[in-house]
Amino acid sequence: MHSAERVELILNTLSEQGFVSFQTLDRVLGASAATIRRDLNRLEEEGRIVRVRGGARLAKSKKEKASGLKGTPFHQNVHKNADAKAAIGRAAAGLCMPGESVIIDGGSTTVQMCEHLAPLKLQVLTNSLHIVTALLPQPETRVSVPGGNIFREQDIILSPFPDDGMSGYRATKIFTGAASIGAYGLMQTDILIAQAELRLLARADQLVVLADSSKFAAPAGHVVCALDEIDILVTDEGLSDATAQLIERSGVELVVAAATKKKSAA
Repeated sequence: MHSAERVELILNTLSEQGFVSFQTLDRVLGASAATIRRDLNRLEEEGRIVRVRGGARLAKSKKEKASGLKGTPFHQNVHKNADAKAAIGRAAAGLCMPGESVIIDGGSTTVQMCEHLAPLKLQVLTNSLHIVTALLPQPETRVSVPGGNIFREQDIILSPFPDDGMSGYRATKIFTGAASIGAYGLMQTDILIAQAELRLLARADQLVVLADSSKFAAPAGHVVCALDEIDILVTDEGLSDATAQLIERSGVELVVAAATKKKSAA
């Protein structure tokens, strides 16, 4: 195998998996250990990979180093499909029962729930500073946050460790968004967000996903859970019939939120 072919295969594998071991490279490249080391050394000198114990990983871009998380920053995302997200948030809030304990995961769609929650006197666990800010004016909504680091691009609190101080919290429902959703299930672009969501999912009895119809055409990412693990999916009227059928065949309850029509001037 030519050097350029080996390099392309190494980078493709890293792009898909994020990390590749020496054992894997030895198996797929069919080259000597010395040759593999030279390829990795050259890629590291070019700044394209980082050598780590047991293998290599992709080097972070300048943008990733600055933000710490992959994905569109919250302040940009919140303005995309704003009408659809507002309708979804309103419909999702309608699924809450008075006095419930719920989890609201950070996101530009889940934050739209908050203005409708004041009468319900909920106990809310959230990792989002935006959601905390939206709920603070509601004196009878109790708000809890986990421990961890604040990631400013998304204004969320994430911990790389299992113990974030909320292991004893139980919720009847968790409301979460998605970077993309499809046949593979619920997906996020950043592995740290995906891992944090998995810990939150374990604390709730029912999973409610809030996703505007554009998320069904978005690129795949890190799978958080399979499609049939979602209990309720709240989306907008832009959802295609084929996608709606896929969701319903998976046993997911589908809620389609209608956008509020603005009154025309008399």
